[in-house]
Amino acid sequence: MTSTSLTSTSVTQRRIVWGIRILLALAFGAAGLAKLAGVPQMVQVFEAVGFGQWFRYLTGVVEVGGAVLLLVPATGFIGGLLLTATMAGAVATHLVLIGGSPAPAVVLLLLSAFVAWRLRPVPAASSAA
Repeated sequence: MTSTSLTSTSVTQRRIVWGIRILLALAFGAAGLAKLAGVPQMVQVFEAVGFGQWFRYLTGVVEVGGAVLLLVPATGFIGGLLLTATMAGAVATHLVLIGGSPAPAVVLLLLSAFVAWRLRPVPAASSAA
């Protein structure tokens, strides 16, 4: 492979990851703001969860915060990790507490995990000879 093809592949991969980051930021930002705004559907869902409405606010803050972290280059990994954990909880909540399809949460979990994996810190190669 030539350096030009390596560079174009690398640029394409970075663009794909950025596209997914932006998509996730929009999705989590909208969902988090809906929770914080008290959209009736969100209030009902968190009523069914049974932890109280404080949990809706906490989840909304985590989702909006994670969305912001995804968009900042230095914190994208942390945002991806935070949102992956949040969606793991959402999947479990659907399966155990409230029913309904966990499919949207699974998709968001997988996309968040992909972003976290792509942005994970990689240790510098040791230069010991």
